[in-house]
Amino acid sequence: MVALQTEGLVKRYGALLVTDHVSLDIRPGELHAVIGPNGAGKTTLINQLSGELRPDEGRVQFNGRDVTTMPVHGRAQAGLMRSYQITSIFEEFSVLENAVLAALAAKRHAWHFWRPMLGDAAARTAAFEAIAAAGLTAQAGVPAGELGYGQRRQLELAMALAAQPRFLLLDEPMAGMSVQESASVTELLRGLKGRYTILLVEHDMDAVFSLADRITVLVYGSVMFTGTPDEIREHPEVRAVYLGEETI
Repeated sequence: MVALQTEGLVKRYGALLVTDHVSLDIRPGELHAVIGPNGAGKTTLINQLSGELRPDEGRVQFNGRDVTTMPVHGRAQAGLMRSYQITSIFEEFSVLENAVLAALAAKRHAWHFWRPMLGDAAARTAAFEAIAAAGLTAQAGVPAGELGYGQRRQLELAMALAAQPRFLLLDEPMAGMSVQESASVTELLRGLKGRYTILLVEHDMDAVFSLADRITVLVYGSVMFTGTPDEIREHPEVRAVYLGEETI
């Protein structure tokens, strides 16, 4: 079974081939990491998966459905959610209120402006569960503007979870974090494994190798190799190019 599959994705900018016939398959419940140096095409790939970019060639299938031409909001409603697709953190609102707003935004016809925002029982339940999963239960009543950088990133994840996705696209969730914050988010993601299917783009190799079920290595926009963490470590080309002389 395949949760998400790409077949021959191509994205060009003039003569520059950024995504070079990328074919991937992500299994249900898997945490699949994508690694590669800057300029390898990782962000362009994830933009095509989320619907922010349309490929020039190839297709994307989600749970057996062709979503290649489906817009971002359609994919989100189908359960394919990028962590920052809920783009606004309202700093004057509490952590809980932000998560409730995200839950409401994901529901069709959920906006009833004459009702209290926290009065939607289903959205409130989804928000509480998401906050707990993101490790922010103790901060539920804290205004988002008072959160530190690491906790803001956790809130972004909580808001994505509150939308009750089936598949999470995470683009460098640990970027800019301290060692302690990265370790905290690594444990958070470990707790989400199996509950969600996750595609993780990340530069923190300790986190990648401790979390991933499988890893895909991109080089110049094309797939060099896909395998388990042990297979990645043992692959001679990957060792030479990414785990040795060059940084990831």
